[in-house]
Amino acid sequence: MKKFVMSLALGASVLGLAGAAQAGDAASCQTVRFADVGWTDIQVTTGVASVLLEALGYKADVKTLSVPVTYASLKNKDIDVFLGYWKPSMNADIKPYLEDKSVEELATNLDGAGYGIVVPQYVADAGIKSIADLAASKDKFDGKFYGIEAGNDGNRIIQTIIDDAKNNLKGWSVVESSEAGMLTEAEKAMKKNEWILFLGWAPHPVMGAMKLHYLDGVVDYGFGPATVATVVRQGYTGECPNVGKFIGNLKFDLAMEGAMMDPILNKSADPKAVAADWLKANADRVTPWLAGVTTFDGGDAAAAVAKALGK
Repeated sequence: MKKFVMSLALGASVLGLAGAAQAGDAASCQTVRFADVGWTDIQVTTGVASVLLEALGYKADVKTLSVPVTYASLKNKDIDVFLGYWKPSMNADIKPYLEDKSVEELATNLDGAGYGIVVPQYVADAGIKSIADLAASKDKFDGKFYGIEAGNDGNRIIQTIIDDAKNNLKGWSVVESSEAGMLTEAEKAMKKNEWILFLGWAPHPVMGAMKLHYLDGVVDYGFGPATVATVVRQGYTGECPNVGKFIGNLKFDLAMEGAMMDPILNKSADPKAVAADWLKANADRVTPWLAGVTTFDGGDAAAAVAKALGK
């Protein structure tokens, strides 16, 4: 009997070790903490990641934070993942964190993006096509650039452009608001054929539907063609290799993001619900994101996602 009990105990121990070896990640990795800076494109990509992680047995905890607070929170290990490092416009914001290695760049998740200062096409047709053209038309613009939330990299870049003496923009200001607030001002001005300067970017279905012109003379400041990268807190992928693999696999495209942004911007739809609907209609797009990934407890990731999406 004693030998039988010892044998049973040894067998249970071996099975426990085998179960641990098959587990996707440690228990401390089950909740994945995301930063969302409130931009619609980051809301949809974070929504996609959240829906899929929950299908895999994880929990997504999404916090809305400003850009500066996002990077500080990654450094302090209060946040695990941020899917919205826009390059090169955020380079100055993230530089100290990359240098001290408290934040790690994991992968590019979007190519072909763009970011800059825009005017309505009728303003460009009137001769305003570059930053160099603005000084003589201060009154027409009321000396204002319309930006988004305080602490945003785009607002900071605009202020740098204003402060650069060669641009002759002394007395101009940045109106800080939000993505929705800025677009409301732009739409109001364009209905009246008034002149307005504001931040523009792609992907963005509302801006894509507007007849806009991106001003020249901004590339040296950090605007222009862009890519978007995924960043994580120091050591995250080593601590949580399975979820780290999944996060690193995420790749999006302009059409995909635009399709999901549209109902959020035009119908006030919930980003996570929009992401779930898009995933159900485009389940084949998930396959490369699950390469080398298991569920939280080590199971079949593809099967778990298919079940969650009703496929």
